[in-house]
Amino acid sequence: MLGRLACVALVVSDVERVAAGLARDFGWRRTDCTVGAEARKVPVFTVGRTGLALFAPGDPFLGDEARPGLHHLALEVADLGAAADRVAAAGVAVEGGVEPGLDGRRRLRLNPATTAGVRVHLTEALGWPAAPPGWVERLDHIGVASADNQAAVELFAGRLGFPLESTQTDVELRIAIETFTSDRYGVVHHARPVETAGGLRVAFVTVGDCELEFLQDLDRGEAVEAARGPGTTQGDRSAIARFVASRGPGLHHLALKVADVEAALLRLGRAGYPLIDPRGRPGSRRARIAFLDRRALGGVLVHLVERQTPAA
Repeated sequence: MLGRLACVALVVSDVERVAAGLARDFGWRRTDCTVGAEARKVPVFTVGRTGLALFAPGDPFLGDEARPGLHHLALEVADLGAAADRVAAAGVAVEGGVEPGLDGRRRLRLNPATTAGVRVHLTEALGWPAAPPGWVERLDHIGVASADNQAAVELFAGRLGFPLESTQTDVELRIAIETFTSDRYGVVHHARPVETAGGLRVAFVTVGDCELEFLQDLDRGEAVEAARGPGTTQGDRSAIARFVASRGPGLHHLALKVADVEAALLRLGRAGYPLIDPRGRPGSRRARIAFLDRRALGGVLVHLVERQTPAA
């Protein structure tokens, strides 16, 4: 296995507003971390064993356009040189050379064209202590809009050695019923053939204390429209297909594990956070899930996950 997940870099429209909300409404402790050679400060919140670092759009440390959303994952490795050899052997290219990273540590940036669209940085050990669980227990997973799940799993679970947790297919079906009502012959119902309204291929690869959730449109090539209202599997498929079509494959959303999704929605709704899902709905791995509106956390798409870990 290449290294543990140490940090997720988030780009938010208003760093201080989002940071204040995470401290106040999520109960997370803020630490200011230095970045790059100029040692500027950015806020970091540790959730479970993973840090969430907040950056403004266009921050030079990120090295590209950096619009709101998830930007990159930082994997903590014991030896950058050995890690560079490992990724090269796996067919992954490094962008540039060793650079100043987080908290005075050094980093290497991997080319996302060779990592299934996932921006990955390798970093020396950051040493951030794990945070005790609150009403958010930890990160559940990081969603990745995928163009090819088979290739992504072959890279991350095959050549890079991360465990494959599970795979599944999520499909929303539509059944039309015709009814014939006669004053003489009574009522007759006829069911039309089942139609697929939308679907996703899903693969979970364990990285640190959460998973990468690769989401691939089941119906690649078919045009989709934006779904409106509370989420559905069809709406999820629409969001992934539009993301890949407009941006290419890459990091899509952040999922937080909670004990009670309805209680979490009530808490956040009362605090004024806009919600896509006003109540929990079925999700992957027998979970109940609910999405927050992107406006809730400065352009980062977040959803809540309530699920029981299956017995060994």
